[in-house]
Amino acid sequence: MRISVSAGYWSSGPPPGAQQLFEAAEQAGVDQIWTAEAYGSDAWTPLAWWGSRTTRIKLGTAVSQLSARPPVTLAMTAMTMDHLTQGRVLLGIGTSNPQVVEGWYGQPYPRPLERTREYIDIVRKVVARTEPVSYDGKHYQLPLSPEHGGTGLGKPLRSILHPYRTEIPIYLGAEGPKNVALAAEIAAMPPFGLALAKRAVNQCEDLMGLRPGMDSVFGLHHVAHAHNAETGAYSLAGMDARSMKKASG
Repeated sequence: MRISVSAGYWSSGPPPGAQQLFEAAEQAGVDQIWTAEAYGSDAWTPLAWWGSRTTRIKLGTAVSQLSARPPVTLAMTAMTMDHLTQGRVLLGIGTSNPQVVEGWYGQPYPRPLERTREYIDIVRKVVARTEPVSYDGKHYQLPLSPEHGGTGLGKPLRSILHPYRTEIPIYLGAEGPKNVALAAEIAAMPPFGLALAKRAVNQCEDLMGLRPGMDSVFGLHHVAHAHNAETGAYSLAGMDARSMKKASG
C-alpha cells in the first residue's frame, strides 16, 4: 500500500497552501499527489506548475474529465508531462456527471461506462505508439469517416512524440458497482482513495481479488502540513518522512 494526498479543488482561486503541500509531500516521502478539476480551473496546469518543484513524487489527476478533452488530446498531454517528469505521471480519468457535461461542456452524456471503455482504449493506443491509431467505436471514430461528418481526407496517424513510457498508469474515478467493476477490469486500481464514500471503499476491497497486481493507495484529503524552519523538514498531518515510510509498509 502507498500513501497519496490531494491538493483539492479550486474555488475562486487556488487552494491555500497548495504549493507548500506539494513540497511537504515530496519531502515527507508520500508516493503520490493529485489535482482535481470541476468547472473552473483545470487539473493539468497546476499539476505541471506545482509539480515542477518536485523530483520524486508521482503526479496525478483526480480526475481529468472525459468531456473536457478528446481522448487523443488527453494522451498528448499525459505523454508530454510524462517526458517532463521522467515518468511520474498517473492518469486519473472520470466521466463527471450530466450537470457538468451538459451544462458546462455542452455535450451529451450517453452510456458513460461504454464511452469510458472506448476513451481509455484510444488513450492507450496513442501512448503505446505501436501503429497509426484507428478506432471504430460507437462514441469515438478515428479517423472521422464521412458517415460521421468527416471529409474522407483523414488518415490514421501515429504520434510524432515517442512515449517516455509505452504504458502510463490509468486510474478510473468511479463509484457504484458497475463503474467500480469496470475500474477493476481496465484500470490500475478501482476508484481513488481520495475522499471516497465508505461504500465505494468496501467495493474496492471486494474487487481487489479480481485481478492480481492491482494498485492499492491510501489517500489523505485536505491534509495539514507544517514546515520546521530550523531543519527545513516538512511533515504532513503530524507525520514526517520516517513515519510515512512506516505507515506505507
